[in-house]
Amino acid sequence: MALPNPVIIVPGITATNLRDEYPISPETVWSVLSKDYTRISLHPDNCRYEVNEPARIQPDNIMSIAYNELAEELRYNLREKEDKPVPVYPFAYDWRQPLDLIEEQLALFIDEVIERTKLMRNYVKDGYTENSKVNLVGHSMGGLVIAGYMQSAGKNCKVAKVVTLATPFKGSYEAVIKVTTGTANLGVSSPSSRERESARVTPALYHLLPSCPGLKIDPKLPQKNLYDPSLWQRSIYQTLEEYIRLYAVNSKNPKQQAEELFNALLSSASKHRDKVESFTLKNAGLSSNDWLAVVGVNTETRVRLKIVTTPKGPDFEFSSSDRSNKWDSNNVEEKKLTGDGTVPFEGAVPSFLKPENLVCVTPDDFGYWEFQDKIISKAAGFHGMIPNMNMIHRLIVRHFTGRKDYHGNTWGRSVPGVTKDKWQPPMELDYKE
Repeated sequence: MALPNPVIIVPGITATNLRDEYPISPETVWSVLSKDYTRISLHPDNCRYEVNEPARIQPDNIMSIAYNELAEELRYNLREKEDKPVPVYPFAYDWRQPLDLIEEQLALFIDEVIERTKLMRNYVKDGYTENSKVNLVGHSMGGLVIAGYMQSAGKNCKVAKVVTLATPFKGSYEAVIKVTTGTANLGVSSPSSRERESARVTPALYHLLPSCPGLKIDPKLPQKNLYDPSLWQRSIYQTLEEYIRLYAVNSKNPKQQAEELFNALLSSASKHRDKVESFTLKNAGLSSNDWLAVVGVNTETRVRLKIVTTPKGPDFEFSSSDRSNKWDSNNVEEKKLTGDGTVPFEGAVPSFLKPENLVCVTPDDFGYWEFQDKIISKAAGFHGMIPNMNMIHRLIVRHFTGRKDYHGNTWGRSVPGVTKDKWQPPMELDYKE
């Protein structure tokens, strides 16, 4: 049997540590235990760089709490013998930046991983140099990075198989809350209101805006989507205006500059969403059997957002009733009112796969011996802990190796409306109701 392709893990937003390399001894400015919002905030004149210069913020390592177990399990279980290791690389990136930029970096990293693998004796003997490709695992926003890269690369993309875990292909309503208030169930850390100003000048966050069902717009307002700046409440502009007044090199017209900045952030994100929506497996040389898309369900999740008209303009009405978990409902449409705590079910459905290809998992899929992970899941959210699930590790190994499951150790659920006889995941799985 041929060796599995080397694997690259692409983490989600906020899940890569950041360090400032300007000091002679680099300083960590973003990690699980240290979050310096002032130093990671981006400049209003150029969101590629920090507002507080001189600085040079660079990606460090990906956060171990979410991905260490995944990487170690894949390294151990993908290999067949001790002397035939399978490389599993973490791809650390600056999660603040526009996804197009991150995708360019991923393309270069894929080339590097391929060249490094060509130096491994077991892969050379296996004929890897004749068909050099990688397999990708993307969690949350990492899946959007993968889809965007593959759409840009087309037939030239060097990817054989893909796994995406809890990816917001059509966004998450938590991104709206993060931009608006600075607090949301987004990322792997506890939210803080101090993030608001930093969030509003973080390009990647706008890539997560929802384009899925659930947006209820007052008929008096333009019936478009959240990429239309006229739908946003004025407080966003006011904060950006003050931010520009304080930090822009030239702030002669902060109001106009704020509008231009906000419009540019929304426009860039909108174009990327269109790019991902236009992605097809065929154009990348893949089929539905090559892409395992895992969707988290059966957790209370924000599934709707209401935009109303006020004398001051549009206003977002955030309500606890917008969070829902109807997974146990017998009604197909009601059953879709669920998610993984961060990404609503409807936001996790990609346009390039059929509903019958998707695999749903729930918090109950943590095994008996994963008690600690269940506790962490309740604290950090099911969305953030899906990569830690042992059953997910087994699913990925089977997907990348083509191995059979003789003991019923891998399973899943179909999406609402897809019956057992119509379910077509990329491998044979035990079906759970």
